[in-house]
Amino acid sequence: MRRQSLGRSTRSVCLVLACLSLALHLLLAFLCLSVLQTACSVSHSSSSLSAFSSHKLPTVVQKGKGHSKLEALFNHPLYNLPRPELQEDDWLLRVKGDEDDSDTENEEEEREEEDREESATNDREWRSASEEDGYDKAAWTSDSETHPPWLRFHLGISRWELYDRKDPNLAEVTHYLATQRILNVVQKTGGTQLKLLMSFPNYGQALLKPMRQSRDAETDVNLFYFSDFERHNAEIAAFHLDRLLGFNRIPPVVGRLINMSTEIKEITTDRRLSRTFFTSPVGNMCFYGQCEYYCSTEHPVCGRPHVLEVSLATMLPDLSLAPRRSWRSPWRRSYSRTKQAQWEKDPAYCDTVKQTPPYNQGSRLVDVIDMAILDFLMSNMDRHHYETFEKFGNETFLLHLDNGRAFGRHSRDEPSILAPLRQCCRIRRSTLLRLQLLSHPDFRLSDVMRESLARDPLKRVAPLLSEPHLSALDRRLATVLQVVRDCQDHHDDIIYNDLEAGAS
Repeated sequence: MRRQSLGRSTRSVCLVLACLSLALHLLLAFLCLSVLQTACSVSHSSSSLSAFSSHKLPTVVQKGKGHSKLEALFNHPLYNLPRPELQEDDWLLRVKGDEDDSDTENEEEEREEEDREESATNDREWRSASEEDGYDKAAWTSDSETHPPWLRFHLGISRWELYDRKDPNLAEVTHYLATQRILNVVQKTGGTQLKLLMSFPNYGQALLKPMRQSRDAETDVNLFYFSDFERHNAEIAAFHLDRLLGFNRIPPVVGRLINMSTEIKEITTDRRLSRTFFTSPVGNMCFYGQCEYYCSTEHPVCGRPHVLEVSLATMLPDLSLAPRRSWRSPWRRSYSRTKQAQWEKDPAYCDTVKQTPPYNQGSRLVDVIDMAILDFLMSNMDRHHYETFEKFGNETFLLHLDNGRAFGRHSRDEPSILAPLRQCCRIRRSTLLRLQLLSHPDFRLSDVMRESLARDPLKRVAPLLSEPHLSALDRRLATVLQVVRDCQDHHDDIIYNDLEAGAS
């Protein structure tokens, strides 16, 4: 009996050990299969991107600590493409150096003694007036370290982009907008809705758009696009989205909380603006300004009770220094409740556009298509004009300005915004590759957008975009890529290859 019992115990132990061994082998096989599937996924993504590019660009970069998708995206080769060497004429502005003064040196020596006393007097008077007005004493030289962030931003504008994404001054500009003491506020003229111009002690300025409605409030489906409120968070989100697409064509925008009493009403020198301030029945400070739409006591901007959310956009160089040309968009809407624009009635409309300067050569047509893709992703129907810097002629980028009517609806997409892409079937290679990359799970557009917006100061109040808006970005991105595939099914040459040597 003992031998039989011992034999049964031995068999039980062996059976348990065998089961454990089998379980370990199954676990090891499962882990290997998981790694193999991940590798295949990465390999598939690489092949799908390389099919469109003559350059061998890896699609997945190892993520650093914290698994930041945003950092991985910006470390990707598609966001670090070689740039054409910039020539002297490729900079919008430049600091006058010592060599520029050589021709006038003799004249200045002759006048130096005569003007020294007068200059000293004027300098003392200028400093006194500036200090009295609250401006900092200016001590700028040709050394960029002496320049305030807004001036470094102006000096960094080139023929091909508003800013270099890797320029450390970009973070300084946004921090400057979010923290600088506001010296003066006036209402900005022009436009249909309320905008304020903020001035800072170091002579910098910013364009303010106030919070008019909650982030979750969707545009009424019965409201025409040209009658909608502008949104402060749309301006902020548009800047981040433009950067994620690799365009770099929207001036830096940042969110900020301001005190309407101490930072607007008590310091403004605009009497027309100051007359519109009042206290609401529940004790909130309000104002409405003067403009074409929504500037009335029925549509006030109100604080809680004095604190107001705003967006602040970096101002571009003054028009006297850097004139800009305004272009009517070929796909401009009729801005009528009853009439349609020509492009809405003629499916072959792009054939006419392609024969019209400046769209008949260079990159202008794909520039407009880039802008249409940006507008479709954020559902902006209000793109009637665009601007370029006059200095660069037709060989330059388009400014993506005035995006306050974006992100109005997340539940509905507006396919007509993609008319330039659908009708022309033309797209930049670099744009297409980035769109494909942003559709990959490792770089999902909604994820990198959420991470990017989380760096804005207003994130501590509430997310700049609600989750439905972020989900809509992924849905719309898939729509853009489907339109491109449809174009490929019917056209042979739809790619504008800006990645070839010599392409702009």
